[in-house]
Amino acid sequence: MSEPSDKPEREFSLIQLLPNALTIAAICAGLTAIRLGAQGNFLLAVKLILVAGILDGLDGRLARALGSDSELGAELDSLGDFLNFGVAPPLILYFWALDDVRGIGWFAALVFAMCCVMRLARFNVGIKSSDAESSSAYFVGVPSPAGALLVMVPLYWSFAFPESTGLPGLVLCLYVICIGLLLVSQIPTWSFKATKISRSNLKYFFFALSIVFAAFLTYAWLTLMILCLAYVGTVIWALFRSEKA
Repeated sequence: MSEPSDKPEREFSLIQLLPNALTIAAICAGLTAIRLGAQGNFLLAVKLILVAGILDGLDGRLARALGSDSELGAELDSLGDFLNFGVAPPLILYFWALDDVRGIGWFAALVFAMCCVMRLARFNVGIKSSDAESSSAYFVGVPSPAGALLVMVPLYWSFAFPESTGLPGLVLCLYVICIGLLLVSQIPTWSFKATKISRSNLKYFFFALSIVFAAFLTYAWLTLMILCLAYVGTVIWALFRSEKA
């Protein structure tokens, strides 16, 4: 019979539990988005995916700031990323339009989900190795949150221009598969985490940021499409730059 350990149990303050609480809230948002997508409420479903993305961007930084980052939190964050960015977006797209293409639509959704889980697995392995991907100025392949934003561009278009006709089903399937393949590609993509701005350029940065926020509040879906196109531009730029290096 083992004796009880004399090692004191580690205690956490409520504020230190906030990062994991944000991760759980993001998972709840992703699950609710799937439910709303199945019910046909695509507008609110996409909004919840965006909320999950914002929470995902906050939880890790908050955990490091509070000194409460842990292996449990890292695993929980990775599982949440797969649900919110690898499962919810293709399912919402499937309920929205891919269901009309029958088996091919489901195949496209599966390809995107599998590419996302492989992307996350590769990222987690890189984090644990000496050559951590997160410490580089570039990621290898498109990150899963960016992939989720890109794959939902047809939905943004339908919200911004409700009278327009969407992409044909087969073209939409091909688009979803291509975005999924970008996740597991070897294309270098710009890491915003490693980007630094000089003090002299801060005023220009905040001015540009205020314009983006104002545009988002006024023309949310059109602004999202423009931002996605701009991100694709950075991927193309990084690809050409790596080939010249």
